[in-house]
Amino acid sequence: MISVLIPALNEAGNIAECLESVAWCDEVVVVDSGSKDKTRDIAASLGAKIVDFKWNGEFPKKKNWSLENVAWKNDWVLILDADERITPELANEIQQELRSPRVGGYFINRRFMFLGKWIRHCGYYPSWNLRLFRHGQGRYERLHSGNTGSGDNEVHEHVILKGTTAYLTQDMLHFAYPNIYTWMEKHNRYSNWEAEVEVRGDEMGSAAEEIGKELAQRRRLRALSRQMPCRPLLRFIYSYVLKRGILDGYEGFIFCRLLATYEMLNVYKAWELRRGTKH
Repeated sequence: MISVLIPALNEAGNIAECLESVAWCDEVVVVDSGSKDKTRDIAASLGAKIVDFKWNGEFPKKKNWSLENVAWKNDWVLILDADERITPELANEIQQELRSPRVGGYFINRRFMFLGKWIRHCGYYPSWNLRLFRHGQGRYERLHSGNTGSGDNEVHEHVILKGTTAYLTQDMLHFAYPNIYTWMEKHNRYSNWEAEVEVRGDEMGSAAEEIGKELAQRRRLRALSRQMPCRPLLRFIYSYVLKRGILDGYEGFIFCRLLATYEMLNVYKAWELRRGTKH
């Protein structure tokens, strides 16, 4: 009834729990781009199908390539990163919905876990993503077609679906940032992408009906913020004060300070690109 796509690279610490959370699905495909750890062995031992991917530095990246080239067993695909988990409640809701689908795709809300705590504020919840859809009807948008230095997988891009959508009520869990090192490593790469899109983006801004109203609103706000001075300070005020990150305790304070650092990297790397400096 449902296939699962898990893009992976050196995810030995995450892949087992991720696969266990989707053990109820009848097809699980791990698309691996040259892992050097035990990712492939662990995934294969738990019954996943392994597909190799080698990125050429251009478009498409891993998720779009997988949607286009994997011989999917089912019409419906659920896209899950290795550091994400489907809860039993969400699994039950998905199975109930797909018995008689109302639409061509479903948005799923994510709970971001940072230093072991759910970040309920800071502008990170709700975090809707179109992750469950008929694979023939959806592809990730292209905001930049070249190598941004951020990796071979779509992170900030969203699915554009040829069809109607609905929202599921249960959340998935996202264990993206178990420690500050991981946060910094990922956002150092993500800031490469942000700077490239800001300076050299191919296609900026999908319509609201294509990526969802909440996502489109965030995209417009992001584009507006790039024109403002003192961006790192404004990012902290926005996340900690306006989005009530203060209510997330000391973890929320650290998180918002890190978001300000991320904004600083975006600003400086965009400045580098405008001067002709490569990452």
